[in-house]
Amino acid sequence: MTQHVLITGANRGIGLALTEQYAKAGFQVWAVCRKPSTELQAIEGIQIIDGVDVTDSEAVHMIQNQLADTQLDILIQNAGVLSRESADDAPAGAIRKQFEINALAPLLLTLGLRKNLGAGSKVALITSRMGSLTDNGSGGYYGYRMSKAALNAAGVSLSHDLKADKIAVALLHPGFVQTDMVNHAGDISANEAAQRLRQRIHELTLENSGSFWHSNGEILPW
Repeated sequence: MTQHVLITGANRGIGLALTEQYAKAGFQVWAVCRKPSTELQAIEGIQIIDGVDVTDSEAVHMIQNQLADTQLDILIQNAGVLSRESADDAPAGAIRKQFEINALAPLLLTLGLRKNLGAGSKVALITSRMGSLTDNGSGGYYGYRMSKAALNAAGVSLSHDLKADKIAVALLHPGFVQTDMVNHAGDISANEAAQRLRQRIHELTLENSGSFWHSNGEILPW
């Protein structure tokens, strides 16, 4: 029986790598993005849901209309944005945008797609260790750190609230990945990050739901 996975931010970077790998593994992939890249369009057998701004109030309805009654085995909330505020330059608009994309949108999309989730479904929230209060040893990046900390809080609440429906939730830090977001300055490729993330999702159960993992399997501090 074909399994279904929906991935947001699927047009590039980690989202694109996840889309490629799940498609090759035989999953039916629903690839959500604002504008599909050439690389995404070249992947055979996937369903692209484009024109979706995850912060738009209509985003959930757009995705629901495409999915109809499709039951998702895996929902991966990957869409995200990063800007580099400091104590000398922290514009409210940039911070607010990161909250809306990185924290609020994944929560609202997950809640909005509950009818497409069922017993055994898994929700993966792609977060960052930069959302850890304990691990913050350098400061800065106000909007990104705050938005990922908020996403972590939402993920833990979701893990409790969805457990009765037998839906597990993981908070996953992909690592320092060579993507456009960090000008390709990372130490692992998007493909390697995607492989690690898929393994963590495979290992996700109701018993470890709500955990904050590095993609290498390490449990991260809050």
